[in-house]
Order: sequence, then structure tokens, then C-alpha cells
Amino acid sequence: MSKINLWVKQAHQPLSQGAIRLVAMMAGLALTGLILWDPTQFAHAIGGFGPVISPAMIWAICSTMIYGVGFVPRNWFWQVFFTPFLALPVLAYIYWLRFF
Repeated sequence: MSKINLWVKQAHQPLSQGAIRLVAMMAGLALTGLILWDPTQFAHAIGGFGPVISPAMIWAICSTMIYGVGFVPRNWFWQVFFTPFLALPVLAYIYWLRFF
């Protein structure tokens, strides 16, 4: 195992708890439901689906689903790309835009 693989594995170790995974997955599913229920109203509430917010939202939902089901990619690059350390704050920001 290379040093980068070991470092990434150790960095993600604190987030390997089931309760955090469940909350992340439920947040991703809820956001997906909000988008699918009425996309026009959701877009209006967050200020529109722009070229930055839309890909960030899709990436955050995909990342939380990958993290929530417990899938751990083999390669360190994909583990860093789909890290919950970045996906959860993006998801929280989108929820903040929607409800506040």
C-alpha cells in the first residue's frame, strides 16, 4: 500500500461510523426528493440552477450516496474525489439556500 493510500484511508477513518453514513444518505435522498418533486420551485428557492451550483449539487448527492452505502473505491484518487469531507458541506450549503 502506498503512502497516499494509507494517508487517505487514515483521513477517512473518523467518518466510518454508521450513524454519520445514515445521516449523509438520508440527506442526499431528501435533497433528491426535493428536486424531483418540483424542480421549478426548488430552482427558484436556491436562486436557479446555475453552471456552478448544478454540478456541485449532482456531485454532492452522488458522493453522499457512495459514502452512505459504505462503498469505498479502490483507488485513492476516487476516494479523494468522492470524499464526504467536501460533499457534506456542499449539501449543507444547498439545504441552507433552500430553507433559509
